[in-house]
Amino acid sequence: MKSTMHLAAQYLATAAISFIPKKDDDSHTNLGWVNHALETHPFPNGDKLGLNYEHFSLEWKYSNGNTEHLLLNNLKHKEIVEWISQMAAKNDLRNSYAYNLHYELPYPPISETTSFAITNQNELNHLIKNRDLAQYVISNVLEANHYKSPIRIWPHHFDTGAFINVTEKRSIGLGMATPDTIINDYYFYISGYNGHQPIDVTITNSSTKKTYYNDGWQGFAMSISELDKSSAIDFCQTAINTYINSEK
Repeated sequence: MKSTMHLAAQYLATAAISFIPKKDDDSHTNLGWVNHALETHPFPNGDKLGLNYEHFSLEWKYSNGNTEHLLLNNLKHKEIVEWISQMAAKNDLRNSYAYNLHYELPYPPISETTSFAITNQNELNHLIKNRDLAQYVISNVLEANHYKSPIRIWPHHFDTGAFINVTEKRSIGLGMATPDTIINDYYFYISGYNGHQPIDVTITNSSTKKTYYNDGWQGFAMSISELDKSSAIDFCQTAINTYINSEK
């Protein structure tokens, strides 16, 4: 279900590309996580498009709080595109909807007959649990350190992340990534930067050293299978403290 939800999230990304004024950092395409659903930034008319994990549906979220749903199970790509286009026209969005991405995904190309289906409900429930954990941990870490940052999901790599400017030059990226070449599981990561360059840190603690990566990508990472809410917060805080103390 991971690839299915990643692909389904691209309808939100392409809606954002179609309707929301472009930002140079692509942040107009990133998504929020609210009540077990992804959602776009507001469109010019105040509406949003959502992807509800519990109902496996797209949601047209009106600015007045009302919602219209499109159940995705066994729907074809062509039908989904038509629904979004109709909703956009009905709600007076000036731009027409187009399913056009400016990045590549690690899946076969979408065709008009590509369909979506719930193949594993337990796996879908697990994906919800992962996103909930990421939202909880990141928000608690931000609050504990008095950091201000939106927590957003980027539709390309599908990570949940926040970015904090600690000083004028130093910044920290914090989030949960999907399985990749670093760790073949969902994992929390913390990376520090001096300007655009990764911060080099000296690790003396043997347990901390096991979670530090310095081959291509520099930062701390740990599989969520080894963490609960409390230990995940502790892991993130320890990594942040390591970067903060490296300034001294």
